[in-house]
Amino acid sequence: MTDTPGVPAAPDLDQVNILIVDDLPEKHLVMASILEELGQNLVSARSGREALRLILQMEFAVILLDVNMPDIDGLETASLIRQYKKTAQTPILFITAYVDEAQASKGYALGAVDYISSPVVPGVLRSKVKVFVDLHRMNRQLQQQAVEREALARAEAARTAAEDATRRAAYLSDASQRLSMSLNINATAHALADIAVPGLGDMAAVALLDSHGELHCRCLKISGSADPSVGPVLLECHRELSAPMAAIVHSTVRTRQIKFLPAIDLCAASTASTASAEFTSPPPQPSWPELPADHEEMAVCPLVAGEQMLGALILFGKAGGFAQADAALLSEVVGRASIAMENARLYTLVQEADRRKNEFLAMLAHELRNPLAPIRNAVHIINGTEVADPTVVWARDVIARQVDHMSRMVDDLLDVSRIVRGKVAVHMEPLLLSTLCERAVEASGPLLAARQQELALDIPQEAVVLRGDLVRLSQVLSNLLNNASKFTDPNGKISLSASLQGDGVSITVSDSGQGIEAEFLPHVFDLFAQGDQALDRAQGGLGIGLTLVKHLVELHKGTVEAYSEGRGKGSRISVYLPASLSDQEVALPPADAPKTARPVRAASRKVLVVDDLPASADTLKVLLEMEGFAVRIANDGATALAIAQEFIPDVLILDIGLPGMDGFEIARQLRSRPESKDALLIALTGYGEAESRLRSQEAGFDHHVVKPADIDFLLSLVCQPLDERKAVGGA
Repeated sequence: MTDTPGVPAAPDLDQVNILIVDDLPEKHLVMASILEELGQNLVSARSGREALRLILQMEFAVILLDVNMPDIDGLETASLIRQYKKTAQTPILFITAYVDEAQASKGYALGAVDYISSPVVPGVLRSKVKVFVDLHRMNRQLQQQAVEREALARAEAARTAAEDATRRAAYLSDASQRLSMSLNINATAHALADIAVPGLGDMAAVALLDSHGELHCRCLKISGSADPSVGPVLLECHRELSAPMAAIVHSTVRTRQIKFLPAIDLCAASTASTASAEFTSPPPQPSWPELPADHEEMAVCPLVAGEQMLGALILFGKAGGFAQADAALLSEVVGRASIAMENARLYTLVQEADRRKNEFLAMLAHELRNPLAPIRNAVHIINGTEVADPTVVWARDVIARQVDHMSRMVDDLLDVSRIVRGKVAVHMEPLLLSTLCERAVEASGPLLAARQQELALDIPQEAVVLRGDLVRLSQVLSNLLNNASKFTDPNGKISLSASLQGDGVSITVSDSGQGIEAEFLPHVFDLFAQGDQALDRAQGGLGIGLTLVKHLVELHKGTVEAYSEGRGKGSRISVYLPASLSDQEVALPPADAPKTARPVRAASRKVLVVDDLPASADTLKVLLEMEGFAVRIANDGATALAIAQEFIPDVLILDIGLPGMDGFEIARQLRSRPESKDALLIALTGYGEAESRLRSQEAGFDHHVVKPADIDFLLSLVCQPLDERKAVGGA
C-alpha cells in the first residue's frame, strides 16, 4: 500500500489504483485490510489537498472519500476532483458515519456513486469496490477513458453529440457563407429560405417589415409534395401576411423569442400588395402552390439586429417535427441571417444616401452655375463696350474675379466627390517639372497679383521628369498656391521650391501667413476641415482644397505632408512625387489648343437660345447680337421646337434642365426634323458630370459646355463652319 506524500510508487501493470482519502491513519489500516484481497494498488491520502495532487499523477479506478476532513471536507474535495478532465467520471464512494438527505443530495450531485456508512461492512465494501475495479480493467483494455458503465454510456452520447456538433458547424458555416454572398436584401432573403429547407423545416417563408411597419412575405420555399418527382420549389413573391400571422410575427419580433405554435395560414387571401419604398417593385405574382396538408406546426423565428426589427423566418413542418432543442440551432441561423440582412439594409441605405448625395451635388453645381452664367455674360458685354468710369471698371473686374472664384469652388467640390467615388482617372504621361510649375504659377498669378504678394520660385535647372497628368498636377500646385495666398496677408511672401530626393522630387509651397495650430495640423487634409471656425469666417472657403490635393497626389503614387510651427508662424506643404533626371528629350503632352479666332459673321447666321433662366438667355442674346448674329429666345421645350420650325436656326444653344421637356428630348426631336438635323447643337448647362456628357452625346449634341462658359470658347463653337464641323464629326 502506497502511503507517502511524495510521488507514489508505480503499480504493477495488472493492478489498478484505488485512492483512499481519510485524515485518520487507523481508517487507512482498516480499509487496506478489507481491500487487500482484491490484489490492487492502494494509495493513501491524508487530506483533500494531497488527494488532488495524487489524481494529477495517477489514474484511479475508484476513490474512497471521507466526508469529514479538517482542511478540505469530502464534498469540496469531490467538487474539485470533478473539475479535472481525467477524473470527471472517476467513481467516488463517500465514507461517512452519518448522512442526511441534504448531504446525500449534494454528494450525488457531485458525482458520487454511493454512500457507505462507517463502520463499514467489509463484504459490502469489497464487493462495491471490486465492481469498479473490474469495470476499470475492462475499459482500460478497451482503451477507454471512462471507469464505469454509466460513463461508457455518456462517452457514446458525447460521440453522438460531437458528430451532431460537426454536422451543425458545417451547416452553420455553409449558411454563413451563403448569407454573406450578397448585399442585396432580396438575395439574402432567398438564401435564408434556401438553407432553411429541408435543414430546418419542410417549408420556409421569409417575411420582412417595410418602412411603414407592414409585413410582406418576400419568398417561400417548399420541400416538395407527396409526388417524389416534384422537387423543392423556391418562389419569389410579395404578399401581405394574413392578419393572425402578422400579429404572431409582430409579437415574436418584440419579444425576440422563437415561438413553436400550431400552423395557421401564411398569407392573406388577396394576392395584391404594395411595394414598400425601400424595396424594389414586386415581380409578377407566380401561381400560389398547394401547401402540404400535413404542415401542422410552425416555428416563428424573429430577425432582429440590435434595435432594428427586420421580420421573421417562418418554418412549417409535420406534427412533432419541431422540438424545443431545435431553438439553439434556429437561434444561430436567424442570428447570422439577421446580421446579413442588416448589413444588406445598411448597404442599401448607404447606396441610396450616396446616390442622393451625388444627385444633390450635381443639382448644387447646376444651381450655382446658373446664376454665374448671366453674370459672366454681363461682364463680357461690359468688356465689349467703352467704359471710361474707373469705378465701373473696378466693379467689372471684381465681378469677374468673384465669378472665377465661385466657378473654381464648384469644380473643386465636384472633383472631390468624383475622386472619393473613384470616378476620376489620371492620364499618366511624361512631363517636365518646369512645365508643371509654370502652369501652376500661371493659374495662380492673378490671385497673387491682386493681393500684391511676392512669389519666389526655386526649382532645379536640370530636366526633372515626372509621370503624371499635367492638368491634375497643375491643379494640385495651383490649389496649394491659392491656399497659401488666402492665408497670407497682402504684401506677404510665398515660395514654390522643388528638389530631388532619392527616386522622386519634393515640391514645397511655403508662406509667411497665419500658420496652422498644432491641434488642427493632423486634420488639414480632412474633407471640409477648417482651422478658422469663427462666425466671421475671415478666409471663407469650403475646406476641400487640401482634401482634393491629397487625393490627386495619391492617385499619382505620391504623398503630401503639412508643417507649421504654430499660429502666426507660416506654414509649408510638401508634395513628394516619383521623378527622375533625364538627359534625353522628353515627349511632352501637347499644349492647350489656342482658342479659335472668331470670324465676323453676317447677321444671316441664326442662333436659337433655349434657357428657362431669363437672365441667362437675355444676356447671351445681347452678347451674340454684339457679334452680329440673329438671335431668338425660348424658355421651354415646346416653344423652342415651334420657333426652330419657323426660324430654322443654324445654331441652337440649349439648357438641359428645362421644365416639362428637357434638353435631351429637344435635341432628339431636332435631329429627327429635316430643317434642324444638320444644325449645330450646343448643350450649355450646369450639369457637368460624365453621365450628363454621355447623355448629351447620345441625344445628338455636338458640344457639351458647362456654365459659366468661357465666352471666347463658346463663340468659337458658334462660329464653327458647318463643313468643318461635319469633317470633325466624321473623323
